[in-house]
Amino acid sequence: MTAMKPQAPSAPIADWVALDALHADPFPIYTRLRAEAPVAWVPAANRYLVTRYADVHTVDADQDTFSADESHSLMKRAMGHSMLRKDGPAHQRERKAAGVPLRPNQVKQRWTPIFRRNAEELINRLRPGGGAELVDEFAAPFAARNLAEIVGLPNASARDMRTWSQTMIDGTGNYANDPDVWARAERSYYEVDEALDEMIPHLRANPDGSMVSAMLHADDPLDIEEIRANVKMTIGGGLNEPRDVLGVAVHALLAEQRRRDRVMADQSLFASVFDESVRYVAPIGMYPRQTTREVELGGTLLPAGARLGVVVGSANRDERQFSDPDIFDINREKKPHVAFGGGAHYCLGAWAAKASVATVALPMLFDRLPHLRLDPDHPAQAAGWVFRGMTELPVVWDL
Repeated sequence: MTAMKPQAPSAPIADWVALDALHADPFPIYTRLRAEAPVAWVPAANRYLVTRYADVHTVDADQDTFSADESHSLMKRAMGHSMLRKDGPAHQRERKAAGVPLRPNQVKQRWTPIFRRNAEELINRLRPGGGAELVDEFAAPFAARNLAEIVGLPNASARDMRTWSQTMIDGTGNYANDPDVWARAERSYYEVDEALDEMIPHLRANPDGSMVSAMLHADDPLDIEEIRANVKMTIGGGLNEPRDVLGVAVHALLAEQRRRDRVMADQSLFASVFDESVRYVAPIGMYPRQTTREVELGGTLLPAGARLGVVVGSANRDERQFSDPDIFDINREKKPHVAFGGGAHYCLGAWAAKASVATVALPMLFDRLPHLRLDPDHPAQAAGWVFRGMTELPVVWDL
């Protein structure tokens, strides 16, 4: 008689997890989930949360079992069906068309001078004031200006880009199903379509180095609905990632004088500051997947069709992968993190984000704003779990 392999247990229920608590500070919750229930059904999020590094890596490496094409996807509703919610050849086709402007050589030669110009203009405007709320007055408009040019929407203002990004991101993370959030996301959805409808005839006749142009003129061009969905997805993630990494990095440098002094003495360390910032607080903290079959993950049996939340914000703090993970340490042993995802869906914009923040914005801020420091009268604030970053970063400097 052949012995039956024992079946893995079904997922525990973490009904003690609340969305408000995740939004305020998810990291103590992640620590408990990793220890007690690394693959758990979380009723508040209406999905299984996967919180350990090894399990997140397993999901990223197996798109046949863990599909990005989730049914009833909040992202599809907020932004359309972009390549981020597709698998296999369909995903590869759109990624190939959209990715040309984001290759490292294009980032270095075409976009970095534009990042530098935008940073200089914003800092020159700030400098006489002696103080600012750095997210609202620098990080967000800097990321928005850069992104409008990369995408190919010169007809969109920085304010337009910020509004569209935030409202569509809010829709993507609207696990509470708030109707007001959906109404704002829907308004932005159609405003982006209008802006694209203005630009597409021009870019079809006058190719340039932008993403929309690349998608229009690829060997296998994308159709209008594919372009619309991928532009909306890019506006969502492409703005918040550099904005939030920049906020976290500046806060980390200003919070500890010795760390700041060391980086200012060797400015090549701004690259390490960027890498540690995205590990410490992943700007996109969670993304969805859905199982295509019954599968065991982290010792837990998941049914076919299970909706997962892949919590990279927790994986990057996993004590099994990183020593002292809750400490911001630019000297830590180099180990791969998952802040930009992994496998076939590794973030297309990672090179642009690192160039804009580590090569341009951080060195320029600390060089041009003398004795830059946190405002002692107005504490900095961070928030979010699906998307997380500094929400308020008041700073002052010498005139």
